[in-house]
Amino acid sequence: MSNRIIVVGSMNMDMVVRTGHIPRPGETVLGGNFFMNPGGKGANQAVAVSRLGGDVVFVGKIGSDVFGKQAAQLFDDEGIDTSGLIEDDDNPSGIALITVDEAGENSIVVASGANSNLTPEDVSSQLDNYRDSTILLMQLEIPMETVEFAAKKAKENSMRVIVNPAPVNHLISSMFGMIDILTPNVTEAEMLTDLKINTISDAKIAAEEISRQGVVNVIITLGKLGAVLLEGGEFYHITAPEVNVVDTTAAGDVFNGALAVALAEGKTLIEATKFACQASAISVTKLGAQSSIPFRNEILLNTLN
Repeated sequence: MSNRIIVVGSMNMDMVVRTGHIPRPGETVLGGNFFMNPGGKGANQAVAVSRLGGDVVFVGKIGSDVFGKQAAQLFDDEGIDTSGLIEDDDNPSGIALITVDEAGENSIVVASGANSNLTPEDVSSQLDNYRDSTILLMQLEIPMETVEFAAKKAKENSMRVIVNPAPVNHLISSMFGMIDILTPNVTEAEMLTDLKINTISDAKIAAEEISRQGVVNVIITLGKLGAVLLEGGEFYHITAPEVNVVDTTAAGDVFNGALAVALAEGKTLIEATKFACQASAISVTKLGAQSSIPFRNEILLNTLN
């Protein structure tokens, strides 16, 4: 098999406002800087894979509008194979409205647009065309029936399936048996398990609960505390570098893209998780989604040695 990574997922145009604090319900806040940045979890992960040295094909749907055209051009500029990028004449491209506070935390509202119209039929031929790929990487900003179809087809083609369950959809539990690696953050893990996570020990318990439901390998990302990995019944806590946090918007997407790259290169899951923690730590020191995604030469390469 090749070391190619297929990313099936969403593309959005992110509209970002920085402000002192995230507004409470009914509150109006005067913000600071505003900018637009291409995003969407699928697109972010594809860009991360490419910048970190991976061979990536992106499969997704865009509107026949200015945002879609900008995204397609940016994918080309990033060296991403866009043969699986489909234009939707009936729906606009997805957009995300993002508020970032002074601590770097964010609040996001997404209008899915064309992403919500990505069908199993749309991805079927692409998975057939690239059946020799090593990894399928997905998120949940596209229809669940498409996620499940893609996972099933990938397993038939002996691909490793990584799913980042964001945003959480409880239907994901029905396909846990088809997922090789599940990568929730703390909030997502809490929602999937109905367990509260306040400590590393809590995260380990939650990972074990997810594993009992059918996923062999679980990685719960813990922000500045790194990640907890459950692999084959063994637990590992991987620490993250200490950094000055500016914006956490794409940290999870960078983590998943980096994880896929390292695994496609034949690294162990522990090594890949360490690499992913390094990459995501760099991303939170920069503002924006794709603008924050690091290149391979920014990562401590000895993480993989």
